[in-house]
Amino acid sequence: MSTKIKPSQGAPYARIMGVGGYRPIRVVPNEVILETIDSSDEWIRSRSGIATRHWASPEETVSAMSVEAAGKAIADAGITPEQIGGVIVSTVSHFKQTPAIATEIADKIGAVKPAAFDISAGCAGFGYGLTLAKGMVVEGSAQYVLVIGVERLSDLTDLEDRATAFLFGDGAGAVVVGPSKEPQIGPTVWGSEGDKSDTIKQTVPWDDYRNGTVEKFPAITQEGQAVFRWAVFEMAKVAQQALDAAGITADDLDVFIPHQANMRIIDSMVKTLKLPEHVTVARDVETTGNTSAASIPLAMERLLATGQAKSGDTALVIGFGAGLVYAATVVTLP
Repeated sequence: MSTKIKPSQGAPYARIMGVGGYRPIRVVPNEVILETIDSSDEWIRSRSGIATRHWASPEETVSAMSVEAAGKAIADAGITPEQIGGVIVSTVSHFKQTPAIATEIADKIGAVKPAAFDISAGCAGFGYGLTLAKGMVVEGSAQYVLVIGVERLSDLTDLEDRATAFLFGDGAGAVVVGPSKEPQIGPTVWGSEGDKSDTIKQTVPWDDYRNGTVEKFPAITQEGQAVFRWAVFEMAKVAQQALDAAGITADDLDVFIPHQANMRIIDSMVKTLKLPEHVTVARDVETTGNTSAASIPLAMERLLATGQAKSGDTALVIGFGAGLVYAATVVTLP
């Protein structure tokens, strides 16, 4: 016997309505990093393009930074917190296994009984969250969804690891996704390559630290060259697939916002994709470092705030990282 289920009553399409970001007050130049590793400012800049990064104070918690970014995004979207029906938080640096930090953030911003959950998708987390939010709006389970990417990677940085000590920063970025009469978030090209999961990873499991098997607090480590090759060659293909899925070409783009992992990776992707000179490229990594899930919305906010990008621009966004996971889509900027 078949049952007749009432169809969902969602919006025809979804769009990004507002964006907000929070960068910790403390700015950390390369000179501070050089206190614990044998390197030079020139070497760090040539390898990564990073000159400074932001590190959070004890008061600038994952929750506190998220609330600040969320408040800006909600105001930018022109809605009230009470209208938020879903809160999705992507992070790998919230140290409580449960409850999800999304529930605490939802309460602090004044949302009323929204769906709230965390996701762990590393540097692709914002793209994953954006896709889930789009589905919620179109399906009708929420009219407005808050997507937050937030990290305190300074808590997971080994300052004696010459390969990674200079890479990571802290911050939070947020967007509000809501209904649209026309498509403004394209199809997502996403996936994973679990056979390469050891390429970017936590040094040791938490239980090894708890049991005293190791004395050093867990940190993030990576195989730099392997990550570079994968990002440049494989992720350029994914980015092109996202353009194809959206039915546009590189010539139709106004803005390119890749995950802010490394300036060399960004420049190589631009070259491989053969992006025209008129396309604005986010290079927020220079002063923000790699903030994982927060990097795309933080870069998006800065481009709009500085006038390098404008409302209505067509942007290609792509995140990629630990897992190895990735997500790319074409969006209209709020």
